[in-house]
Amino acid sequence: MDVLMLSRLQFAMATMFHFIFVPLTLGLSILVAIMETKYVRTGDETYKRMTKFWGKLFVINFVLGVVTGITLEFQFGTNWSRYSEYVGDIFGSLLAIEATVAFFLESTFLGAWIFGWNVLSPKMHALCIWLVAGASNLSALWILIANGFMQNPLGYVIRNGRAELDDFFAVVGNPFAWQQYVHVLSGAFALAGFFIMGVSSYHLLKKQNVDFFTRSFKLGMVFGLVFSILVAVQGHHHAQEVTKIQPAKLAAMESLWETHPDGAPMYLLVVPDEKNEQNAIELFGIPGGLSFLAHNDFKAPVKGLKDWPADERPPVMLTFLSFRAMVGLGTLMPLLCIWAFLRRNRLTETPKLLKAMLFAIPIPYLAIEAGWVVAEVGRQPWIVNGLMKTADAVSPIVTSQVAFSLVALTLLYALLGAVDIYLLFKFAKKGPAEA
Repeated sequence: MDVLMLSRLQFAMATMFHFIFVPLTLGLSILVAIMETKYVRTGDETYKRMTKFWGKLFVINFVLGVVTGITLEFQFGTNWSRYSEYVGDIFGSLLAIEATVAFFLESTFLGAWIFGWNVLSPKMHALCIWLVAGASNLSALWILIANGFMQNPLGYVIRNGRAELDDFFAVVGNPFAWQQYVHVLSGAFALAGFFIMGVSSYHLLKKQNVDFFTRSFKLGMVFGLVFSILVAVQGHHHAQEVTKIQPAKLAAMESLWETHPDGAPMYLLVVPDEKNEQNAIELFGIPGGLSFLAHNDFKAPVKGLKDWPADERPPVMLTFLSFRAMVGLGTLMPLLCIWAFLRRNRLTETPKLLKAMLFAIPIPYLAIEAGWVVAEVGRQPWIVNGLMKTADAVSPIVTSQVAFSLVALTLLYALLGAVDIYLLFKFAKKGPAEA
């Protein structure tokens, strides 16, 4: 493999591993803040125990997320120096804001929250975790604005052979970035809900701390139900935005090869044949179905992949399968939550539900990872859509350097992943009495 492919694999590995921790941090921070607020308002010690128990799991996840995220920013200088040189005026400023404002606030107030239980007043202590939650979600906003520029570049001017900042508010107000932000946050909050339901199910199956984990389960259930529905609804609108800005990505998501000027059908069963630029199987077609989903019009034209040169098309099979994995898992999530809602007052009497929710913990993780594969692979061959190709962004370094760092980072991340799983399992299994 050449430097380009190795660099892409390294960044993909690091990003996907890092994003295992990000959504749980975003969602669990809000849920822990809600728990502590309930404690401050009611004085109910159960909510205090809930705050400490779930807060400990949050801190473990947060620390691992920070460690794995640092290497990503370094890679822009080591593996993607030409990209950094070309768009650093825009991209670098966004990352700088995220690091100096959001991450600084997040880390500072998390420290105050961890060590301030017996020092700060209850209201001030609760305020700290809300500031942590707010800063965490603000940090995600700046990262996604940076990614939004890569997906839909706005607010720049080409000067001296570089893309330089021309309109900061156009960059910050990028509609694509805000669509991404709502989508990511909805998915993160749903994931946190499933995490709490899954861990609670483990203890409810053993009939341990039933009141504690019933309350936890119900709170997670509300988050899981509301936000799994929201992420699906908003995802539809986001896909329509993709249709306008990245039509080649839509064509790859649906494996649509031919342009349909009078309405594109949607097939329920498709097997892409990328080599021959066609589909080996197309069954159960809905006339105009894709046009309606993309444009709210059964007769709207939809461009096929053949309208782009072969070297400007996204990888079809990976984008196609990832999109279906995301949609399939995203459909399963609200169904499980509805089941949980219907049995919310008889949880200990429904072991099948509890077992299902315990084993469902990975589902939102897999859905989110699949979504990011669609977003990033579907943008190829562009690193900045329509402005700079990925092949032109890689650093002029030797293959052995990237190969070594890829192996080293993979081993390091595997170790960190094992540590995270061990610690989360250890403290989740202990329960609140020992938390």
